[in-house]
Amino acid sequence: MQYRQLGRSGLRISAFTLGTMTFGGTGDFAKTGNTDLAGAKHLIDLCIDAGINMFDTADIYSTGASEEILGQAIKGRPDEIMVTTKARFRMGSGQNDAGLSRYHLIAACEASLRRLGRDHIDLYYLHEWDGLTPLDETLEALDTLCRAGKIRYAGVSNFTGWQLMKTLSVAGRDRYIAPVSQQIYYSLQAREAEYELLPAAVDQGLGVQVWSPLAGGLLSGKYRRGKPSPNGRQLENWGEPPVYDKEHLFDVVDVLVSIAEHRGVPAADVALAWTVARPGITSLVIGARNEEQLKANLKAIDLILTPEETKKLDDVSRPPLIYPYWHQARNASDRLSSADRVLIPE
Repeated sequence: MQYRQLGRSGLRISAFTLGTMTFGGTGDFAKTGNTDLAGAKHLIDLCIDAGINMFDTADIYSTGASEEILGQAIKGRPDEIMVTTKARFRMGSGQNDAGLSRYHLIAACEASLRRLGRDHIDLYYLHEWDGLTPLDETLEALDTLCRAGKIRYAGVSNFTGWQLMKTLSVAGRDRYIAPVSQQIYYSLQAREAEYELLPAAVDQGLGVQVWSPLAGGLLSGKYRRGKPSPNGRQLENWGEPPVYDKEHLFDVVDVLVSIAEHRGVPAADVALAWTVARPGITSLVIGARNEEQLKANLKAIDLILTPEETKKLDDVSRPPLIYPYWHQARNASDRLSSADRVLIPE
């Protein structure tokens, strides 16, 4: 296992994180999986043996069941096992049971700690933007939680570029705890994060955890042009990530499968190897419904793509240069930073 610094923080985390959205399997989240406690313990054993030291969950996953199962499954494990969880979405019927207000955020954190059976959360994410709550209120609440020892680091998830930068600006202005990481969607299926989020991470020294690096299974090699689709999340109306251009997706998968067959590895491993090697990426949040899937995904950490293989994947999946990026590529390429180069190649 590789270990990487989480942005400019002093924290080192594994290049793969186990995502536990499948734990519990109630409500809409049953579409992603229904791992019970025994199954969770087994998957966590495999992860610890592989060197994974970070486990990701959220209060909304199966309405708290994921946190409960994860907490029970890691009870008594070594102290270096770390947990991320998130808050923002509705957890009750009350007027203040959602959002990033001080009221909801502190209550949500305390509820997560009870479900996890822990006295602290290692990395606490704001799960989504809240445009109605002032940022200074949200950040002051995170600061309160940090000073109380209930969280150790904070991050943001699913923010836009301007929302991320505004958060960093307010935190710096008011000397509140600042995000050290962002958790975002990014894969060969959709590279929009390269427009703003990844350059901002490189420029500002933020860690990046990537959720759904296999695009909900679309990059597993099972979804092919002209072939019947297998049973799975995409056929169960999960809807994340959305697919706007199926032909483009199939073009990407064709290249993935070609490289995978040449290397004698699963297509999913090639997709994971490409993503984990991208600029600014700290860790991939990988999920699995069963032992077979997890073991296959874990092997990807040892797969190093050749420059030629990487170029093929880059070329087939690269997003178009929208304005002002095409203008900068034409007229400012002599003075672009490493952050700019995340999107605009040499």
